Amino acid sequence: MKIIDTDIHDVKIIEPKVFGDDRGFFMESYNEKAFNEALKSNWTFVQDNHSFSRKGVLRGLHFQTENTQGKLVKIVTGEVFDVAVDIRKSSPTYGKWVGVNLSGSNKRMMWVPPGLAHGFLVLSETCDFLYKCTDYYNPKAEVTLMWNDPQLGINWPLQGEPELSAKDKVGKRLIEL
Repeated sequence: MKIIDTDIHDVKIIEPKVFGDDRGFFMESYNEKAFNEALKSNWTFVQDNHSFSRKGVLRGLHFQTENTQGKLVKIVTGEVFDVAVDIRKSSPTYGKWVGVNLSGSNKRMMWVPPGLAHGFLVLSETCDFLYKCTDYYNPKAEVTLMWNDPQLGINWPLQGEPELSAKDKVGKRLIEL
């Protein structure tokens, strides 16, 4: 696997080794030992999630104040613009964001460590989005950061307004956290 650094030092893009021919392809989508050696870490995942969305859906930016979750995210089918925002007040990259296109075609993954907000915009007609989490979902501790907070200035590749959930419509601004 190839690890690509981003502008937030511990957010990583992961390119797995893909072996393909005219029959299709094979890839190891996750190997705990290889993952932790590559990231010089000791993460364990306790929950896998799968979401399905259609074009124009924007989910996020979500995080938990307790049971903070690291997320290893990937796309099976479709394409998204995936975003991580550093909301760790002690971090030198506090308030910065990283965005990358992930797709079933490019097979890239993104590692979003605990303490960051995460969200994505679906670019394809539909999308199957998978993510492994380092802690369990705690709905009482979930917070939504406003997807269009002017302080963040995220350059979402939008065509019109995104489709949002009720909770994502009332996200907090970074200054309110």
